[in-house]
Amino acid sequence: MTQLPGQMTNRWQDRAEPRAGQGMLYWHILLGESPQVRALASIAREKLAPFSGLHFTPMRWLHMTTLAVGLMDDFTEAEIGNMAAHARDFLRDIPPVTVVLGKILYHPEAITLAIGPAGVLDTVHDAISAAADGTPGMSKKTTRRELWIPHVTLAYSTTAQPAAPIIATLGRRLPEHTISVDCVSLVIQEGAERLWNWQPIAKVLLGAPAEDGLQNHLPRGHLGFVQAGGTFIGDGGCTMSARWVV
Repeated sequence: MTQLPGQMTNRWQDRAEPRAGQGMLYWHILLGESPQVRALASIAREKLAPFSGLHFTPMRWLHMTTLAVGLMDDFTEAEIGNMAAHARDFLRDIPPVTVVLGKILYHPEAITLAIGPAGVLDTVHDAISAAADGTPGMSKKTTRRELWIPHVTLAYSTTAQPAAPIIATLGRRLPEHTISVDCVSLVIQEGAERLWNWQPIAKVLLGAPAEDGLQNHLPRGHLGFVQAGGTFIGDGGCTMSARWVV
């Protein structure tokens, strides 16, 4: 995404996706409740309104993908729970991270917001990857990418068209905003990607102390999860109903 594309392409033309009722498991940094991120997305939507062939990310599900774990069918509930517990342990020593948004990145399949400064979220990504790698039964099934470039996708391309008019209209930079990233969420994405049938099932707080009271509410076995509808309000808009809060 560092070079400007000459042509936009259809993201879903030849893309393999889960079938109806089948879920993919992802670690995401959910940003739909961030006023700053929503404001940037709104500017992009308004400027790009004249163009067809763009599928905009719903405001609710603006996000940064941190790790594609794999198909839900490949994992047991115990494996998923153990991975979330490992993520809690790894992220406990990482404080909330301040990131900067505003720069636009272009890809043949998408228009995105860059996350700066470079490498600012590497420790979070490394912790989530280590949690999956350290969970028996999960590491060999987890999707890996050699290079992780954190970004927030504003719109996906659904057709072939020249990129230059889109780039000229939106530009290379929007107003700069700073936000705090303070949690990572485990999300089931069911069915085709563009349906946005998402279910957050767990979230892990950055820098949460070991004695955090959430671990003592309605424990799920030995893992200390908050069950069914547990909600935690953290700094930076990390508020979400979830099956587990770690």
